[in-house]
Amino acid sequence: MRLFRSTGAPATTGPRHRGRAAVAAGLLVAAVITVLVLTGGPGTTGTPADDGRDRAPGHLALGPADLAEQRTVTVLAPGVEHLAIRRGDASPDEHWTLTVGLGTSEAEVAELRRRVQEAGHTPVLSDVAGADPGRRDGTGPGTLVRVGAYAGEREAEQAREELAERGVRTRVQHTSGDGRTATGPWSVHVLMIDPEEFEGRLTAELAAGTVAGRETVSSLVGRTGALAGVNGGFFVLGERDRPGQGIAGTEGDLAGVSVIRGELLSEAVNGRPALVLPDGSGAEATIRRLRTRLSVRVGGASHEVTGLNRGPGLIVNCGGVGAQTPLARPAHDWTCGNAHELIAITPEFGARAPGGAGHQVVLDGDGRVTGVRDGGGGPVPADGLVLRATGDAATWLRRHATIGSSVEVTEDVVDVGTGGVLPRSAGTSVVNGGPLLLRDGTLALDPERDGWSPRDIAATDRTEWFTDWYLRRKARSAAGVTADGRLLLMTADGDQPGRGIGLTIGETAEVMRSLGAVDAVNLDGGGSAAMAVDGTLVSSPSDAAGERPVADALLVLP
Repeated sequence: MRLFRSTGAPATTGPRHRGRAAVAAGLLVAAVITVLVLTGGPGTTGTPADDGRDRAPGHLALGPADLAEQRTVTVLAPGVEHLAIRRGDASPDEHWTLTVGLGTSEAEVAELRRRVQEAGHTPVLSDVAGADPGRRDGTGPGTLVRVGAYAGEREAEQAREELAERGVRTRVQHTSGDGRTATGPWSVHVLMIDPEEFEGRLTAELAAGTVAGRETVSSLVGRTGALAGVNGGFFVLGERDRPGQGIAGTEGDLAGVSVIRGELLSEAVNGRPALVLPDGSGAEATIRRLRTRLSVRVGGASHEVTGLNRGPGLIVNCGGVGAQTPLARPAHDWTCGNAHELIAITPEFGARAPGGAGHQVVLDGDGRVTGVRDGGGGPVPADGLVLRATGDAATWLRRHATIGSSVEVTEDVVDVGTGGVLPRSAGTSVVNGGPLLLRDGTLALDPERDGWSPRDIAATDRTEWFTDWYLRRKARSAAGVTADGRLLLMTADGDQPGRGIGLTIGETAEVMRSLGAVDAVNLDGGGSAAMAVDGTLVSSPSDAAGERPVADALLVLP
């Protein structure tokens, strides 16, 4: 909005990908081409008659190389293709089981085994597949203690209830999700956008048109008339009002940086990666590590703004700013607290500011203070904004922002790699994500840096959370850029044995690389992972309730 002013020199454009020569035109919209890849050797992907274009090469880097793989390409518009891939089949060796817990030491494993044996069952031990980033020897984080092997989920659920009656809590899991070598099946959908041919517009879009709202991807695609769309970044799901393990805050609040139509709507999780689309064409798309810098000035006094379009004191995924923020580094699925915050609320948040304690001032479109109050809430002016403060920040705001005062609000998105300000236009979109998957064609996984450390936070053991989130197969979404500048948006179905077993984070990186990406970032996944084409969901939601409403989406508009 116009009250915000950007400061500093623009950033350099960062990583660029070379353009390609002009290609043959005249593609048939909605043409469908199917190919069956019988082995893992390099080959064609079943494209139309020779049109001079390179599509996703080879086969997906999943399971044994000789798995059958079927690809169907649908041309949605010039420069836009939907690629549907099914790879492999379910193995008869996989089954449902009950996981009692994860032991990270011999003593913990022994205790879990004892509980199972006292309940009259035989424990089954399974080492976690995948490495613990904190262990130099490359070993996994521990050993899973399990009970039983069941043919069906219902049978496993009945066994879970019986064990619960005996005081043993367990989780129903399918072994195909463990992260070990599997045979599938995998169900993957990819949108491939070629900026040299694409004549439409590529943009991020808020669900329901506000920050404090959620909407399904299929609804967003249908409502906007988009050709296709995929879910975007992380967000607050459900409303909790206390810091700690999990996510808390206003439902729909974007848990990381967000820029839509050039406007900054949510602050960054310090240094985490994001997809940057400089304009609506999709050209020069990049994956960058970003931070945000916001402040207010009244006369000669200034104060840092610690948050944007959220309630104070709840910093989802941490990585916040300000002297009172407990964790300046990212910590995914953890909410940091801060009792001394200054938050800016713009009209995009919604009609009313979040309630709660603190001090609040209202600015009109000229930056003039038109109202002050103790406590939050109240309307957000359509052409102004609200400043909300707590603790020491509230004391500062009361002292300086009085009725009639002129307040200047400045904000910048900063490229951590270059230190420069990210240039923005009315067509710029930025979508939060993490972890970083690929950089220059090389695996770039750094769970400690991006917020997926299994280390304890505030005496809370995060090893089992890390194992489940990072090392187990889940539904995933990701965005990537190829060496010749095409944009790839991918979803993989998960937690559905027989349809789609999902991907580990490592597999997500390998899939993006096998699709041709050189830079890639993970987006929100799990029940949020969704892709819709022409208003119809083409992915299969992993939530039992069906497609999950999300906070934002990436849309391909005609």
